[in-house]
Amino acid sequence: MTITTGESLVTEIRQLDAKGSGQAVVWRENELGNPKKLKLTIPQTLPGEKVRVTVDQPERRRRKAIPEEILKAHPERVAPPCIHFERCGGCVWQHWQYSGQLQQKTNHVKQVLEAQGFNPDLVQDTIGMKNPWHYRNKMEFTFAPDGSLGLHEQGNFRKIISLETCLIAGEEMVEAAMEVAKWSKEYQLTGYNKDTHEGLLRHLMVRQSFATGEMMLALFATEGPNEHLDKAAKNLVERIEKKFPQVKSLLWLENTDWADRTQSEQTHVLAGRDFIYDEMAGYRYRLWFDTFFQTNPTQAQKLVELAIEMGKPKESEKMIDLFCGVGTFSLPFASRVNKLAGIEIVETSIESAKRNAQDNGISNTYFLAKDARKGIDQVLESFGHPELLMLDPPRSGAGGKVMRRIGRSKTERIVYVSCNPDTFATDIKELEPFGYTLKQVQPVDLFPHTVHVECVALLVRNEE
Repeated sequence: MTITTGESLVTEIRQLDAKGSGQAVVWRENELGNPKKLKLTIPQTLPGEKVRVTVDQPERRRRKAIPEEILKAHPERVAPPCIHFERCGGCVWQHWQYSGQLQQKTNHVKQVLEAQGFNPDLVQDTIGMKNPWHYRNKMEFTFAPDGSLGLHEQGNFRKIISLETCLIAGEEMVEAAMEVAKWSKEYQLTGYNKDTHEGLLRHLMVRQSFATGEMMLALFATEGPNEHLDKAAKNLVERIEKKFPQVKSLLWLENTDWADRTQSEQTHVLAGRDFIYDEMAGYRYRLWFDTFFQTNPTQAQKLVELAIEMGKPKESEKMIDLFCGVGTFSLPFASRVNKLAGIEIVETSIESAKRNAQDNGISNTYFLAKDARKGIDQVLESFGHPELLMLDPPRSGAGGKVMRRIGRSKTERIVYVSCNPDTFATDIKELEPFGYTLKQVQPVDLFPHTVHVECVALLVRNEE
């Protein structure tokens, strides 16, 4: 049959795509009467469900459709608790029982490893959370052109959903964000328009240490708190200091760049300092607005514990921490080895790592601001052969050149912490020709109700 615009269809969800939405296929006739596939992406659905949808613009081969009715529900479907779930892009799986989410993540890790020729039985069950809500210690909210504050609409980067709550962020963080939203409305401050590049307020970053309780509020705007904004800025300080004494850093950051990023050309400290203190695994860290730090402290602690457990660091050994950031893994490992070298391309992170080591009384570390591959060469030349190497690369992975350089280093044991199973699988495949064997993979859920999953893995070099 030929599908017409606005026609209601019944279809079955075959699988989920990389963003967690259901995928289905219906057939239609082309202009010659021949059958042709119409691929549908249907968010908020689960595998095996039978759903009724309306298809707009059926002439497209791939089309997103919103389910009108679930005719046959997945046995693990639950009612999403957040009032914004159907529109907000922050979570995609609130409608899925948490145990089902964990199983899906385990299966995904197994599938991508098996596709690269590894034994899927090496993958353990994903470690979840006892309470998979209010787990984030950092959130970035966006202002809409009318000045309201929220998150991007699912699948629509230019549409902002005004929020009343957020169930994945820390509760005090949400309360503070809502106070800023109320303040901006009272002073009738405009939000930034991404099309016209006009407007004042762009983003609000909120981060809070669950260990120390300290909170940072960072307001990104196209102008500084100048003369005509002085009254509004002073009022913001007064209301935050009165209602949220845990805010130890209140910042106003100027950002005139067209790129939609939380960056600063000039930072104004309205109250407190320009950083907050956080703790992890017994170590203290300073966090600035642009510091990368794990956003789920409960599960990040588990990552550190697993990395140490798998790596089995010894007091007599040397170690390299690749993509070391501000030293999240470096400091706990440094306390267990003879010497540790951390490599990170971001210079500000390296400076923070050095400062964090000093703050914690750790003196056996050497931190280098360098590209990963070149950094390894420099460290090996001055530092010597490491028995243990750890890497925690970005979502894009370490890449073939870096992995082959790691392979040539002939380090005995490699601990790989990954935030992307797909790039992890292709990365470790590069180590096989150098005699490394994958021994263990432990997925950890740092982002409940999303598709993301982290892994900690151990690879050992064969003696031959």
